[in-house]
Amino acid sequence: MVTISHSAAEGTLIEGTSRGDGTNEALKALGWRWFRSLGTWGIRGSRDRAPKLHLIESTAAALRAAGFEVQIEIDATARPTAEVEADRIERQAGRVAALENKAQRRADQADQAWEADRRAHDALPEGGEPIHVGHHSQRRHRRAIETAHRTLGQAVAAEEDAKAARRRAESAAVTTSARYNPETVKNRIDSLQASQRADQRLLDGHERTLFVVREQVEKTAPVEGAYRESVIARMEERADQISYWEGIRAEQISSGQATNYGPEDIEKGDQVQRRGQWYRVVRVNRKTVSIPSIVGGGWTDKVAYHELSGHIRAEAQKEPAETFVDVEDARS
Repeated sequence: MVTISHSAAEGTLIEGTSRGDGTNEALKALGWRWFRSLGTWGIRGSRDRAPKLHLIESTAAALRAAGFEVQIEIDATARPTAEVEADRIERQAGRVAALENKAQRRADQADQAWEADRRAHDALPEGGEPIHVGHHSQRRHRRAIETAHRTLGQAVAAEEDAKAARRRAESAAVTTSARYNPETVKNRIDSLQASQRADQRLLDGHERTLFVVREQVEKTAPVEGAYRESVIARMEERADQISYWEGIRAEQISSGQATNYGPEDIEKGDQVQRRGQWYRVVRVNRKTVSIPSIVGGGWTDKVAYHELSGHIRAEAQKEPAETFVDVEDARS
């Protein structure tokens, strides 16, 4: 019996297969991957995602056609966002630890390879003595040169492997902090809220004017049936995500990690800081401020309020120690 299962915590997995039973090629062709750590087939990135019903049904049909008995077990219940994030952080910490251990092993192997290379070069005749053709030392001398060349290549390759492993470990180590970067958190909230508004339009129905002059209006009726239920379910899940990330942002603002500027806080002529650079505000907008463009030419760039890390009012300005960009400088 082959079982295809899905849950938020485990993702989409297959149990009941074995080596040489004929399922290998079929599952690979359908996009399944063998998870060595779990000892089973699965769909990558399926944790805490809606089950891919079309893929699951296609896989079940392919396996049944091959003579296997298949059952499907699906639990589409979403986990609370706080639980999902805690699990993600724990798994990422485990991955970082594993990569750091691997990087250390590669570094040790590189040290051993360089030591072998040193010994091989020490075995060569001093002073770059040429090979004496026909002499009894000819074969030994050639072997020493070949060994030195081989060990040098092995040492260089081991060093590159060690550097690559260290880069992967360092990259993995910053993944969680990057995910919780204040700008990223605010961008995520805005994106989730935009998706909520789009889904609400599906539930309510909406209309749009195609040609203003002729006043042609396209009306879209509210979605119904199973699709409506799926939209409601994903909105409920997304609402939990929004609540979680808004809580994270509130904590970041309270602790000073994030700013919370708005159009009521900033006026034209004020100075604002963005990524270490100070700019004079050219215009204040509802969601952004306009600052001189870094390309010059009198152009301006719009910066969202949550991307600002500092603010000095025009009447209190003392030129900051950091490089300051004024609109006149930008034009020149």
